[in-house]
Amino acid sequence: MNFTRWSARLPGTQRRAAARDDRGSVPAARAEYAQSESPAPQAGTAVPPTPDEPPAGAPQKSGGAGTVPVLDDLPAREILGRLPAPVALFHGPDHRVAYVNAAYETAFGPRPCGAPAAETMPELAELSVLPLMDQVLRSGTPRTVKSRRTLGGSSYTVTCTPVTPWDTEGGSPAEGTLREGGVLVHAADVTDHAEAAERLRTSERRHREMAVTLQRSLLPQELEQPDDLRIAATYQPGGTDAAVGGDWYDVITLGAGRTALVIGDVMGRGVRAAAVMGQLRTAVRAYARLDLPPHEVLQLLDGLAAEIDATQIATCVYAVHDPNEGHLVFASAGHLPILVCDEDGTVHVAEDPTGPPLGTGGWIHTSGTIALPPGSTAVLYTDGLVERRSEDIDEGVAALGRALSGAKGSPQVVCDRLIRSLGVTAEHDDDVAVLVVQHPARKGADAELFHNASLDLLGGVEAAPRARAFATGVLTSWRFPDELRDRGVLAASELVANSLQHGTPPTRLGLRRTDRRLIIEVTDGDDHLPRRRRAEPGDESGRGIAIVAAVATSWGSRRTPGGGKAVWCEFALPR
Repeated sequence: MNFTRWSARLPGTQRRAAARDDRGSVPAARAEYAQSESPAPQAGTAVPPTPDEPPAGAPQKSGGAGTVPVLDDLPAREILGRLPAPVALFHGPDHRVAYVNAAYETAFGPRPCGAPAAETMPELAELSVLPLMDQVLRSGTPRTVKSRRTLGGSSYTVTCTPVTPWDTEGGSPAEGTLREGGVLVHAADVTDHAEAAERLRTSERRHREMAVTLQRSLLPQELEQPDDLRIAATYQPGGTDAAVGGDWYDVITLGAGRTALVIGDVMGRGVRAAAVMGQLRTAVRAYARLDLPPHEVLQLLDGLAAEIDATQIATCVYAVHDPNEGHLVFASAGHLPILVCDEDGTVHVAEDPTGPPLGTGGWIHTSGTIALPPGSTAVLYTDGLVERRSEDIDEGVAALGRALSGAKGSPQVVCDRLIRSLGVTAEHDDDVAVLVVQHPARKGADAELFHNASLDLLGGVEAAPRARAFATGVLTSWRFPDELRDRGVLAASELVANSLQHGTPPTRLGLRRTDRRLIIEVTDGDDHLPRRRRAEPGDESGRGIAIVAAVATSWGSRRTPGGGKAVWCEFALPR
């Protein structure tokens, strides 16, 4: 087969007019110039070859003595045969084999000429090249597929180049001349690169799985469910191309029916961000046990975040729900605002001032409030839910508000609908954490399980008997068993007596029942918190808190925002 005319179509083998037209004259001129300029050699010395003369013993090109072979003078068969990469030439619509080079036969074995590629070259089907050859033959445009693997485990990048029909120079076609259009297939072995890339992907996948496992293990495995709220949360890591971040959420029961809600986001990616998140979440739970106001909790977290890692900052919202108040008291450290949707679909945005992120220092955080009446739903979330590169984040918050306005159902259903409405998929480029809190509006028999009663005590010797009589009457009306009623009256009496002796007016006794527990709380104007201590046999006081701790399921105390304190205890109701 004569490839000489077609060889000009290979990249890098374009004929040069000077080399074709002046091939004989240029060497002669160079030789004449060299002879005229060089001095005559002396006897006994070797004469160096001229630039156009090959060294002694070198093969001579048949075009004439002293000429250097150029790529244009080599036939395509010889060029392709010397290539180390597999090359095959096909012609016709059924891609009949016209030529394969030695590298192709070494890689895939000998192939008979004239046979269709689909029948004799299974490796092309494994590499998904046959459909590509059809496209190249129809369009006349080269196509490339990268890093395709054969059944043998080798990987190739294959380029298909169109070949136009040709004939030999000078009249009658020679035997084997390509009379139809064809395709030249060039396969580059990229097995080493593919294996290295696969090892890298495996390593990245392993690191990602470790980060996701760490992240999920640090999140609450089961959310606490307060008596007065219904809560659900969702965490979705970013897509496979995004590293895991430091988003987290938490629900903490504080006692006396109060609940802390937390959501935060550590800036950064990977295991490091997840580790910082775990430390902050643990610290939040520890500070929450102190029953501090939200802004004081963030103040403590701010200092701790700087100590954990000065290069990492985090945003956080800490909110507390008190069933007696009907609103959320919250503080924000650079986090997105809480959204609350009323029962009629009206959405409210918490607009109180927001402090800088945790870890920046030098800021005094403040607390704000947002109403959470019965029948309403609050949403706490991280920026992955609403932030998009193509739009302002305020537009994302507004879109979340519209989605929340129409989302009905249980908290988990609302979570899922918000995720779908905001277009968050498995390939999302950022982590997403959502915490949905519903304050159900109870009616009928369900409402009968929730009651409140309170009594203001002015002090004096009659205050303690009034408190006991009030507690007895209320607990009897709530139809508690006799044993539970007696223990409740005893606890109420001790708490009131402790407040009258060590506190300052005004004093208030509050009783609350839910479907799960009885809560007794006494408030007064003194901010010194009581503590449990061991009373000596001769002491006349110091046993009140010990008695309360003995008869109740749990007890605690906290300072109230307006000054003063609240001391409470709980009794679990029989199922």
